[in-house]
Amino acid sequence: MAEHEQVPHVRVAVVGSGFGGLGAAVRLRREGITDFVVLERAGSVGGTWRDNSYPGCACDVPSHLYSFSFAPNPDWPRTFSGQEHIRAYLEHVADLYGLRPHIRFDSEVKLMTWDAERLHWTIETSGGSLTADVVVSATGPLSDPKVPDIPGLDGFPGKIFHSARWDHDYDLRGKRVAMVGTGASAIQIVPEIQPVVGSLTLFQRTPPWVMPRVDRAISGLERRLHRALPFTTGLRRGLLWGIRELQVQAFTKHPDELGLIERLARRNIARGIKDPALRAKLTPDYRIGCKRILLSNSYYPALSRSNVDVVASGLSEVRGSTLVAADGTEAEADAIVFGTGFHVTDMPIAERVVGADGRTLAAAWSQGMRSLRGATAAGFPNWMTIIGPNTGLGNSSMILMIESQLNYMADYLRQLDVLGGRVALDARTEAVDAWNHTVQERMKRTVWNTGGCTSWYLDASGRNTTIWPGTTTEFRSATRRVDLGEYEVVRAPGAPRTDEGSGTTKAEARA
Repeated sequence: MAEHEQVPHVRVAVVGSGFGGLGAAVRLRREGITDFVVLERAGSVGGTWRDNSYPGCACDVPSHLYSFSFAPNPDWPRTFSGQEHIRAYLEHVADLYGLRPHIRFDSEVKLMTWDAERLHWTIETSGGSLTADVVVSATGPLSDPKVPDIPGLDGFPGKIFHSARWDHDYDLRGKRVAMVGTGASAIQIVPEIQPVVGSLTLFQRTPPWVMPRVDRAISGLERRLHRALPFTTGLRRGLLWGIRELQVQAFTKHPDELGLIERLARRNIARGIKDPALRAKLTPDYRIGCKRILLSNSYYPALSRSNVDVVASGLSEVRGSTLVAADGTEAEADAIVFGTGFHVTDMPIAERVVGADGRTLAAAWSQGMRSLRGATAAGFPNWMTIIGPNTGLGNSSMILMIESQLNYMADYLRQLDVLGGRVALDARTEAVDAWNHTVQERMKRTVWNTGGCTSWYLDASGRNTTIWPGTTTEFRSATRRVDLGEYEVVRAPGAPRTDEGSGTTKAEARA
């Protein structure tokens, strides 16, 4: 008991300092809440934009849309910004809103356990322990790299690293390099390293659809206008948002309408690849949009260079320095770069969250991630995610979804204040079921489920637990307020039962 009393306590503990975590911290301050900490496992802010520093790393969402609405940046240098500018923007946000005193760096969360008697979370980190009334998990889906389990990989004598853990001390010049994967990071890396490596072998399981990247420098005149008249930045953002909002219907309700975009993408392949055999390897056989549409002007030209070989098969085995594809193709390599994505549908932090019934969140999600409105999970009181299940987007900016979830977080905390005393909210199982049934029913006709591909949006059972099957406007409406009818109100053991709002009150602790 005394041990518990000695541990620092905060009202809210935020996990992660990327867009989600910093956004949550800013919103807490704007709501008048200063009793919070941000737990960050690294030594600086930035999340995925800190970790991903590979050559060519940039965003595929326009800069003015890929930033907080409450912190517009008039000085974006390009329409699509590079990693270094996005990371600098997040550092700026941390300074602008005075967040640094709240951030605990080098504090990786090891375990979070719900204390049903005290109605708070006990949190163990690499930097010490603490307790919190509410946990906001903003670790994000692109935080833990996924490297496939390939026989013989341990015996590879050369260099191995993932795109999100780029080894800048390793010189690729003149080396025989294997690139495994053809996702968003690979199509940016390949054109950057192709001119300097001795040879490049690209292991491609499934080709992506790649559209031209309409990128340009933002002129000094535009930037001066945005600084002098801040509303012009908002207008620019609104226009970018509106265009994408109008496009959503084709992805979610009428995938056949994507045929025109597909023809444009085929034309893009033809422009960049003159060799018919290589063009055939690089042409997808699924509907465009089923996997994320990628943007590049330099990917196809790089693949047509003489020092590049495209193996239209996944890497299946490593024999010393020889890499063997599933189709039997062999290639020698000095270095292997994995562009194989992240643990998206099996959120690693879920292993470290222990809820009211003693189960981990990972166990609760063993049949697939499920939450209420992308935020809360049954059996895990006062614990919520930013960028939770089914909050991803296939064609727009995640910042829009994050800000909607911050609205939900703010109202969640207001509801706790209204209820008063030592209290927690626990998502009702039937509410979680109803929400997920609606989401999955809407998902059935989307391009992500009908397009004929297997993407990282789908979990092991083929269920899409990643993408939101609607517009950002619909999601914002669905997360504007917390409906107490979807929650059980949990009070400490022995506290009197009362009828509070439309929520069901549970006075007893769960065993």
